[in-house]
Amino acid sequence: MTTTIPAIVPAADLVVGTGRLRRFIGVEHGAAVSYFFVDNEPGQGPDIHRHPYAETWVLLEGEARITIDGETLDAVAGDTATAPAGAWHGFKNSGSGRLRVLCIHASDRIIQEWQDEPGVLDIPTTD
Repeated sequence: MTTTIPAIVPAADLVVGTGRLRRFIGVEHGAAVSYFFVDNEPGQGPDIHRHPYAETWVLLEGEARITIDGETLDAVAGDTATAPAGAWHGFKNSGSGRLRVLCIHASDRIIQEWQDEPGVLDIPTTD
């Protein structure tokens, strides 16, 4: 039996637009998970949205105010939090420095519904 070793995905290949956000869509790389690597300035972060699967955040640097179904959590570097499938959630950089977060999606695709656009699914691809 021959095993195929997957290729390294360079960080530059995952950059979204001209910012510091990186997006990994698992199905495009033979992976069962997807993620965003977020690198935000104070006050920045995604607005309220939800997914049909759980999302887990690992705070690598900085401070975040996380909202999950109306509950507010304050997290710092080293903390981990999870929003259950279907929960409305979002976060903002609540500190004075950069916020770096690995946002792990328990899906090989990223599927989002934004609270301000109910019923409209956002399913990004790298195409």
